[in-house]
Amino acid sequence: MKHPLLLAAFVSALVSSSLHAQGDAYMEKSAMKGSKKEFSPYANRSFPSQVYFGDTHLHTELSMDAGTFGNRLGLDDAYRFCRGEEITSSGGYKARIGRPLDFVVIADHSDGMGFFQLFQEGDPLVMDKEEGKRWNKAIAAGGQASVDAALEIITMFSQGKFPWPTNDPDLMKPVWQSTIDAAEKYNDPGTFTAFIGYEWTSLVKGNNLHRVVVYRDDGDKAAMTLPYTLADSANPEDLWKALAAYEDKTGGQLLAIPHNGNLANGIMFDTVTLDNAPITKDYAELRQRWEPLYESTQIKGDGEAHPFLSPDDEFADYETWDLGNLDLSEAKTDAMLAGEYSRSGLKRGLEFEEKLGTNPYKFGQIGSTDSHTSMPAVEEENFFGKHSGVEPTPERAAHVTLGGEKGKIYGWQMASSGYAAVWARENTREAIWDAMKRRETYATTGCRMVVRFFGGWDFTTADAHNRLPADAGYRKGVPMGSDLTKAVEGKSPTFLVAAMKDSMSGNLDRIQIVKGWIGPDGKAMEKVYDVAVSDDREIDANGRCKTPVGNTVNVKEATWSNTIGDPELSTVWTDPDFDPEQRAFYYARVLEIPTPRWTAYEAKRFDIEMPEGCAMTTQERAYTAPIWYQP
Repeated sequence: MKHPLLLAAFVSALVSSSLHAQGDAYMEKSAMKGSKKEFSPYANRSFPSQVYFGDTHLHTELSMDAGTFGNRLGLDDAYRFCRGEEITSSGGYKARIGRPLDFVVIADHSDGMGFFQLFQEGDPLVMDKEEGKRWNKAIAAGGQASVDAALEIITMFSQGKFPWPTNDPDLMKPVWQSTIDAAEKYNDPGTFTAFIGYEWTSLVKGNNLHRVVVYRDDGDKAAMTLPYTLADSANPEDLWKALAAYEDKTGGQLLAIPHNGNLANGIMFDTVTLDNAPITKDYAELRQRWEPLYESTQIKGDGEAHPFLSPDDEFADYETWDLGNLDLSEAKTDAMLAGEYSRSGLKRGLEFEEKLGTNPYKFGQIGSTDSHTSMPAVEEENFFGKHSGVEPTPERAAHVTLGGEKGKIYGWQMASSGYAAVWARENTREAIWDAMKRRETYATTGCRMVVRFFGGWDFTTADAHNRLPADAGYRKGVPMGSDLTKAVEGKSPTFLVAAMKDSMSGNLDRIQIVKGWIGPDGKAMEKVYDVAVSDDREIDANGRCKTPVGNTVNVKEATWSNTIGDPELSTVWTDPDFDPEQRAFYYARVLEIPTPRWTAYEAKRFDIEMPEGCAMTTQERAYTAPIWYQP
């Protein structure tokens, strides 16, 4: 159902519209009790009332591959851009983000810290080898020569053939300290949060197991140890030991966020450990402790679902990268896919919990960019690409973004995605980190729609009409990222879900709830339910709306019209297929109407034709953290 301004309480500019309608009720209750009661419905709130949008995965020129690709923007430039200031890109364009971010994690690669500067300057430490001389020459030449050098570095690093140790503390220390100092300089509690962080770049024969490590702490603690590297170990279990050692030494707190399972060739959400040992209860507990989130969407493809795994989901094939692993040294097979995507990972988690009593793949969802340009510019009309070698030009759609012996990924295949949305009490390191830890998050593919999702046993239709849906949500249920327990005999779980469009993007097409559960044979199953749809379309008896929302996109002009869809959708949905004996998870997916993809804007601006097979429209979307039902 649609309710104009239903989510007004989520946006401060609209909050006051609900006061008049509810004031009499508050005063009446107070009079009945014969005692004074707070007049304001916003007084004494303890729950998160604000969503913050940010990027947990941004690279600057300090990352060896980013610098070699052509990035010449450092930490100051990156922070200024995130805060909404205008800068000049490495390619010479004036650049500004459409709306400032609320927070960012600049996560330069820990491996190779300091190496790009050595290659660029022709330092004797690297000029003693042929690779160093070749890369120095390519960086000086710039353009495609520099891009080719970066791809060669990625391939050699992926295959364990990089000519120098990548964890030299003498090279790492000054780079890490400069990273810490910049985060301290730009962190502005209450206004803008600059987290300290880095990317651990684990690769196993080219298979991606990367994690971004995020500190809750300030610089005094972060400086007490150096970042963990692939040169130390490729095994996530060793990373977790390093994180624990840091916490023991400093009293600080860390979490790790995996990404790009779609480039892992099956080992991101595997059925065994990296050492090919069985997954145990101890492993499951450690992974759940250290990795509460998963980056489900970014420039290198969307990772929520895959059409092979979800053939009944017509929206599963979205910005799909399934050619091979990170360096494209090994081709993808269908058997690998179940270990690569969020939905299938969540399903495998239920299966392990059924056996072990603990779920190793219990994670919330976020998006982030993985931009290597120092600019998290992923608005479709403002997309600066994966790396500085593919910044806007008439030719970039045909450029090779990633390449290897098993194929190539071209510029037009880049996804202009995504952002992390976090429900927190305030814009500080502590509050946002705590929200990430408890998984009260959702992913977007670059838009800034507002989404609430709660589970409980007693939500009613009236709660979906409430001007303050979060009040009902927290009072009667649990938010995204939580467990739903204590099934009430004879009742099925109810879910309160509400979404409001991004004011600068398309109207909403529909809200869906994706359910996964354990069947009688112990295997996880899934189903997608349409629970709220725009334009008064019908939802059938199977919980699906088969009528498309339509498409107003003028591809030639890169325009669209919000004459279809709704600005807001909300509902209370009851699971019609609930079995109290079956473990389950539920998460919301919210879809916008079709809008122009970045390639349509590019074709219009440069007056060019895009390559055959290139998508020209998109349906931006959001994926919430699940709510897990525990029997």
